[in-house]
Formats: sequence, C-alpha cells, structure tokens
Amino acid sequence: MRTHSFLTALLWSCVFYVIHMTPSQKRTNKHSHSERITGLSENDGKTLHRTKRGWMWNQFFLLEEYTGPDTQYVGKLHTDQDKGDGNLKYILTGDGAGSLFIIDENTGDIHAAKKLDREEKSLYVLRAKAIDRKTGRQVEPESEFIIKIHDINDNEPKFTKDMYTASIPEMSGVGTSVIQVTATDADDANYGNSAKVVYSILQGQPYFSVDPETGIIKTALPDMSRENREQYQVVIQAKDMGGQMGGLSGTTTVNITLTDVNDNPPRFPQSTYQFSSPESAPPGTSLGRIKANDPDVGENAEIEYSISNGDGSDMFDIITDKDTQEGIITVKKPLDFENKVLYTLRIEATNTHPDPRFLQLGPFKDTALVKISVEDIDEPPVFSKPWYLMEVDEDAKEGSIIGHVVAQDPDIAKNAIKYSVDRHTDLDRIFNIYSGNGSLFISKPLDREETPWHNITVIATEINNPKQSSQIPVFIRILDINDHAPEFANYYETFVCENAKAGQLIQTVSAIDKDQPPRGHKFFFELVPEFAVHPNFSVVDNKDNTAGIMTRRNGYSRSKTSTYLLPIIIFDNDYPIQSSTGTLTIRVCACDSRGNMQSCSAEALLLPAGLSTGALVAILLCIVILLVLVVLFTALKRQRKKEPLIISKDDVRDNIVTYNDEGGGEEDTQAFDIGTLRNPEAREESKFRRDVIPETIFQIRRTAPLWENIDVQDFIHRRLKENDLDPAAPPYDSLATYAYEGNDSIANSLSSLESLTTEGNQDYDYLSDWGPRFKKLADMYGGEDSDRD
Repeated sequence: MRTHSFLTALLWSCVFYVIHMTPSQKRTNKHSHSERITGLSENDGKTLHRTKRGWMWNQFFLLEEYTGPDTQYVGKLHTDQDKGDGNLKYILTGDGAGSLFIIDENTGDIHAAKKLDREEKSLYVLRAKAIDRKTGRQVEPESEFIIKIHDINDNEPKFTKDMYTASIPEMSGVGTSVIQVTATDADDANYGNSAKVVYSILQGQPYFSVDPETGIIKTALPDMSRENREQYQVVIQAKDMGGQMGGLSGTTTVNITLTDVNDNPPRFPQSTYQFSSPESAPPGTSLGRIKANDPDVGENAEIEYSISNGDGSDMFDIITDKDTQEGIITVKKPLDFENKVLYTLRIEATNTHPDPRFLQLGPFKDTALVKISVEDIDEPPVFSKPWYLMEVDEDAKEGSIIGHVVAQDPDIAKNAIKYSVDRHTDLDRIFNIYSGNGSLFISKPLDREETPWHNITVIATEINNPKQSSQIPVFIRILDINDHAPEFANYYETFVCENAKAGQLIQTVSAIDKDQPPRGHKFFFELVPEFAVHPNFSVVDNKDNTAGIMTRRNGYSRSKTSTYLLPIIIFDNDYPIQSSTGTLTIRVCACDSRGNMQSCSAEALLLPAGLSTGALVAILLCIVILLVLVVLFTALKRQRKKEPLIISKDDVRDNIVTYNDEGGGEEDTQAFDIGTLRNPEAREESKFRRDVIPETIFQIRRTAPLWENIDVQDFIHRRLKENDLDPAAPPYDSLATYAYEGNDSIANSLSSLESLTTEGNQDYDYLSDWGPRFKKLADMYGGEDSDRD
C-alpha cells in the first residue's frame, strides 16, 4: 500500500541542503584570482597566460516524484565574471537539458520541468557555459556538473513469483524448511529504509512460520499427518521500511503439499473370510479376493500377501494384484471332497517398503483367517495310473489278453464302470476290451515289422451317468519274433572279367533282416548244397555279416557263357533259425588291363568293329520314322476308299447332313420331307423309300393312327420301333429325327411345310379374322391374284 499523504511533508522537512547554493569560501578564494603561467613559445616567444575557472556551484540534489503546483527549483549557476549587469548569458546542455531541466539564461536558475523517477534514472550529467552577449565569447570554459535524484519510498516490495508451490514429507519435525520466498524493492537500498524488506505470515498459522529476514518458510507444528490434511495454503507478506508503520507491502501465496511416508501399517477390514470351491476346480482357479486397507499412497501402500500357516497352505496359494493391491486366493493342487471338505488359512498382509523411522509404531503387517469349503460334484472315473504300458509278442493268438486297466468312481456313490476302446485311435480294430473288467485282448494278428507300437485310448464311463467318462492312453509295444528270413541288402550287379585270375574277389554281399533280435543281427553265407563245390565261383563268409564272391579258375569267355547264376543261402542266428536263398547274377565282361569293365553284352562281339553306339541309335531312329510314314500312308488310303454316307442328292434318308448354305426355305423341297412329322395323317400313306431301290416292291406296313396321342415320348418310341422293324431299312446306322408338335391348336398349323403333301392352293382367308397382329401375314398369303402374278 502506498502512503503519500504525509510523505511529502516528511521528506521536505528532512532536506538539509539549501536549494539556493552559494560558493564555499574555499572555492571562492580559489577562483577569485588568476594564475599566470609564463612560457616561451617556439614560434613567437610570447608569454602564455591561463586563467582559472570562476564557476560557483556544488553538486545538485533533487527529490523524485515531486507533486507541487510549480516547477521544482534545482539550483543556481553563477560565475564570478558575472557583474550583475546582464551582460552574460547562461547555456545548459546534457541529460534532459531543455526538456527536463530549464535554465534562466540571465540569472542561471535551474528548474525541473517534469516529475522525476529515481527508479528510471537516478543521475543526470549536464554541462554549463557562460557567454558574453556582446562579443559572443565564452567567459568561462564549459564545465560539467551532476544532478542526483534522491529516493522516496514509492515502490512496494514484489515477490519473484505470484504463487509458489512446495512440498514436505508428512511427520516432519518443527523447524523443517519448506521453501524460501524472495521479494525485491525498487527503491534505493543505500538511502533510508525504503528498500529494507521484512517478511511475515498472514495465513497458514499455526502450521507454518516464516523467517522475517530470509523469507524461509518452516514447519511450526510437529507430526503433521497427510492422512488428516494434505494441502495447505500459506500467505506471506513482504513490507518495506523495515516493517514499520507507513511502509509499503506485497503478498504472495504458497501452496504446500504434505507428501506421503510409510507411517501406516495395512489393516484387514474383517478378521475372517469365507470362500468355497468345487472339488473339480483345476489348479490356478481363482476362488476370491481379500484386501487390507493402507491409508498411505504409492509404493508406501504396496502390500504383499502370503499364507503364514494353516492346514490348506499346500492346497491353496495367494498372489498379489499389483494394480488393486488385493490378494487373490487360488487353487494350488486338485481338491477332493471325499478326502477333506474344509481348509483353514492364515493370510498375512505386509508392507513391501517399510520406513525404518516408524518401525517403533508397531509391526507393519496384519493377518486374517480364511476358511475354504470344498463342494462335492459328480466326478468322472479315475484310472489307477496316468498311462499304461503293455507288451505282447507279435505271434500272440487272437483273443490273447495283453493287460488290464483299472478305474473307479471317486465319489461316495462308487458307481459301476464300463470300459471301451476309442476307435479313432484303433481304426483297424486290432484290440478290444472287456467292458466289465478292463482286460485288453487281441482281435487281429500283429506284425511288429509293420507297426512296432500301438497307441490306443481306453474310455471309462459310469454306467449310471454316461456323461461322466474319462480317458487314459495305453501304449502297446509289439515284441519281435524271428519270423523273417534274412535277404540281400541290395540288388547286386556283379561281373567277372574274361581275364580274371583264380582267387580274385569280384563282389562283397551283405544281408538285412526285418526282425530285430535283442543281441543284434548275425548272418552266415554259404552256397546251396547242390553248388557246394562250384567249379567257377566260391563264397567266403567274412564273419561280419558280409561275404565275398571269389573266382575259382583263370579266364572266362563271353562267347561260351555270358551269365552265371550263383545261389547263396543266408542264415540268421536267432530262434527259430530263418534262412533264405538269394541268387546272384554274374555277367562275364570285357575288361582292360586294370580290371575296369568295358563291355558285357554278347551281341557286341558280332557288330562291326568300326560301328559306334551313336551310329546304331541313328539307324534305329530312321527305321522307326519309316515305319510311322508307312502306317500313316496306309491309313489315309483306306479312308479315301470309304463310300460316303450319301451317294447323291437324291439320297434324302433321315441322316445327318452338314452343309454350309442357309437353305431355300419353303422352296427347298428336295432335301427333307418333314411334313410327315408335322402331319401324322400324311405319314400313314403308302410311300416308297427313296434312298435305295428295293429288290421287291411291297406295301409298307400300316400302323395305328397316332395323331390323337398327346404323349410325345410314346409317339417317338413307336416311330423308333417301326424303323427298327422295317425290313426295307439299310443295314447301316441312320438317325431318324422326330419333333411332333401335336394338333391341339385351334388355329391348326401355321407352317407352309404341309403344302408338299396337299394338292392345289390352300385358302388363307381365315388369317384376316385373327386380328391386327396377323394383318401382315394375311396380306402375304391372302391374295391369290398376286400369287398367280
């Protein structure tokens, strides 16, 4: 608040300078005489004189914010050269000269023309000079002087912010610093108390206080709780003049928030909770939620739930929902109503971030009792094992039992169980089960080599409640029986060189066996008894499931024998011993000196020496092309000799004829006589076939009239039968086409095709009676004269 009422009088009373200034005695003496300086000039050798200044003034002072009716008098300029005769003229230049400051050029009096503000400019530098009006010369050199503005308390303190925001942890001790506020005063701090600021609190007591000199806000009450009150608004005042009466002041608002600390433990709203669960609930099923309340916020309110004790600690679990801070009770293991119906848990809720400063307040945790009851439901049968493994020999007879599965009803009722095989897992129906006792048996022969393992599913169903069923996998391993004889591992293409020596190895053979004996395969090789002493080759068993074929003589001839067949018996060592005979085909080939095969074909000996394989292929290709040309020529010739279906234009049998012209319409009377089909009466007349000349002329067999028959299908069938029984029909196939329209139209037939079967002209006058739609047709056929023309 600004107070100007008595400031003006107070400030004027405090002025200790006399505005009308006179020169001091010391200064007057200094400037009352002239000082002569003698010197020799280099140019003319004249004596130089320097006269000291005769200005008479001191530094000027002026109060700011002058509000009087007249201009404010600043001071007076005067020189001892002024004799008072008005011969001198005073001139003022510099800061504000002519605008802010005005000088009387005759007397040298200076006035302030406007109100000055020290905060805008506190010091003005001006220059003055005195001029002789007659000569225009300066009687004194130009001199500089200062006008200094004295401060008054015209500015109130201002804070650096209109509003401050601060926070402090709750439960802080008395005197804890919250925030420092700062206010500045634009007045002169070096002149009086106008800029001396003192802080005080106007709002916010008794919770907070402020240091009057530094502006630091502190707590004034101990143990302020955020849960009771979180927000505080404090108003701070800054007053100048040292806080004395009449000083100006400014205020600011400080919003203070108490931040949370973990000073509250979690608490359950009730001591006991009740939940229930069906015994069929799978592990992981949520049964319910419990929550302990904590008035703290953020991480200080985070809670961890656990089961401290109870008989259900191994059957149930509790997890913490981080979003809602709730404890979720879940099923940990499968429940069984028949085993236990009620469980008790002791749940503990603990803060995860306790504050050591408040541990003396008590344990930061709480407990509650949770009771969980198990509900009975009708459960499906339960097998004695999670899966079954059975083994059976592959030569087991049909009907042999290979194992048993056992299931029972876990409910108190203990319903009877029936067993079955899931046929989706046994599509071939190799296995079956006795529904009463769960015994699995074989229905079809087994073959380990085809399927060594069978994985089937057995279903157990309650007889009284078929909806209650369960399945169990049964793994059946087929045990091997030595029922396969060993055989050659590969098809061997063996050859012997014509120049081979006796005792030379020409082939190494090995064997395989579909069986899998426990001790591994062991094969033996030997020649069949009929070839025990073979004059050409021998078999040497290498004792490692392989055998070598050796030559027994020197030299072989393709021309005599090009191929040798060598039967070899292969034995295994399992029980019962199985053996097979494999025949090895050995060809005699021509080889080079290194034993590399060159040719094994006996026909190659008969070919000319100079004829290569490429030439033979070319010759064969030419032969094939010639044969193809001959066959094509023969086929075309035969096709030309075939007699056409229609020999002449007179052959108008009911055949399929393809022609490219459009036909002559009504005038085309030579191709087909289809009027017979349109008019059944005309068909009944005796006609001769025009496509052939019969050896004996006979009357065509008359048939029953058909024009009253409305069944077109029956009409066509009868016509087809007539043609089939007609003795005059040719012996080759022909196609007869019928399209009987019937005779139900009151206008009869409009076609002109029947004109072929009638004699004379027809009467078309009735067309005129049919109306305007048939006018054009009546004009075309109604006029006989025009037709004759």
